Amino acid sequence: MTECFDGNILEELLGLLKLEKIEENIYRGQSQDLGFGNVFGGQVLGQALSAASRTVDDTFNAHSLHGYFMRAGDAALPIVYTVDCLRDGRSFATRSVKAVQKGRTIFSMSASFHKGEQGYAHQDAMPDIQGPEGIEPEVDMARRLSDRIPPKILEKLLCRKPIEIRVVNPVNPFDPKPMPPAKYIWFRAIDKIPDDAAIHRYMLAYASDFHLVSTSLYPHGKTFWSPDMQVASLDHAIWFHRDFRMDDWLLHVMRSPSAEGGRGVNFGSIYTRDGTLVASVAQEGLLRKLAP
Repeated sequence: MTECFDGNILEELLGLLKLEKIEENIYRGQSQDLGFGNVFGGQVLGQALSAASRTVDDTFNAHSLHGYFMRAGDAALPIVYTVDCLRDGRSFATRSVKAVQKGRTIFSMSASFHKGEQGYAHQDAMPDIQGPEGIEPEVDMARRLSDRIPPKILEKLLCRKPIEIRVVNPVNPFDPKPMPPAKYIWFRAIDKIPDDAAIHRYMLAYASDFHLVSTSLYPHGKTFWSPDMQVASLDHAIWFHRDFRMDDWLLHVMRSPSAEGGRGVNFGSIYTRDGTLVASVAQEGLLRKLAP
């Protein structure tokens, strides 16, 4: 029988990303196990941005981050984040973050923060994509395919999640057919989040890692579940353009313009329901075809 956390799962995620301060500019975050044993990349992204945000003035908001995944994290262990305050200017602040487990760096990130100011504005238009209503939630897909999913992972997939995800154009993960290298997902937090821009940004960093790398596999009829594939995130970048709320529906438009040499690159544009572009995302992933 599936055993799920009975408390407020959104509060649990917010607590996971908030971190514990253990020394000046040093923080500790607990890990969550999504059933795979390794730490979910979005968790490290969100916690690293949370740690960096704790070291800047409240008048500054993150506008970009660039990170590299170096080693798989152990979901059974906490992660220590050290923040190096590289620059504090009148308009911009720059931070460097290292995530450490067992004495080794598993992730490094640079983040820049900007004090808001007026300027020119333009954006790409949101594509005409079906809204979230009527789209099957991921948990329902997991129920339909439960006989194919390993029990330990299924236990996690069938639990209610703090971030609801609805994939507009999904593939059957166990019987994928080649499709154009573009994916569209709607996502939102399942309940209201405090009115703090920093929280919404590191929550978006957490959620931005869902589904992105697998977009590279769409045209090849492969998925994360394919037994002959090793798939992992190599790096991740986000540019925050405008304020948004994670507790309202957001559309992540993902495309993969190229895959070659065991790597695939993916770009994402994140829009509010009314078509406002709030963030851009880029990621390269490992797409290693295993020998028979």
